[in-house]
Amino acid sequence: MTEPTTPRSVLVTGGNRGIGRAIAEEFLRRGDAVAVTSRSGQGGPEGALTLAADVTDGASLDAAIAAAEEAHGPIEVLVANAGITDDQLLLRMSDDSFESVLDTNLTGSFRTVKRVIRSMMRKKKGRIVLISSVVGLYGSPGQVNYAASKSGLIGIARALTRELGSRGITANVVAPGYIDTEMTAALPEDVQASYRAAIPAGRFADPVEVARVVSFLASDDAAYISGAVIPVDGGLGMGH
Repeated sequence: MTEPTTPRSVLVTGGNRGIGRAIAEEFLRRGDAVAVTSRSGQGGPEGALTLAADVTDGASLDAAIAAAEEAHGPIEVLVANAGITDDQLLLRMSDDSFESVLDTNLTGSFRTVKRVIRSMMRKKKGRIVLISSVVGLYGSPGQVNYAASKSGLIGIARALTRELGSRGITANVVAPGYIDTEMTAALPEDVQASYRAAIPAGRFADPVEVARVVSFLASDDAAYISGAVIPVDGGLGMGH
């Protein structure tokens, strides 16, 4: 894959741990100037500018994006990764539980995209990658809120592609399956084994396997890919 010739200004929301951190580290490895957000403003990878932001709070996003652009220039690559879960079977799920997950995962991505898109339009070039989940396509009991939020990202990417495709801006979705992170490591061993049994690859992904797909979609090599949903799930969600 073509390496960036000059450092690009990259922003990764929720870049302090798990998949988001691996994505930030991959862009750093490729020589880009990377800013990450976390709610605490701490915990980002070495070499990245770590900024405090809550994607449910527009003012905090405004401040973080302004700081990222002051340090690295207008955002050229946005990876909207910040997300939460609040699992519960539908009959027990409160309105607040549904709304808070949607507000972070779906509306939070909208808020972030909206704030960086103007400078991309001026440059007539930009890369937007939204981090969804196999759950958004495949479904999962106890995750009506999470599944709805993650499938909604596909609609955002495809509408954006229709709006901005002629301006050199791409918008794509990456849908990871089960990934080796602190969250999956905390699951009981029998639960982990049952998940692995359902995955044709027979294993969880390393976060870097997701990060490399994201970095490809953000590259010049992927200039003609937009509105796509790329599963990185070992075959778990085939056909969904």
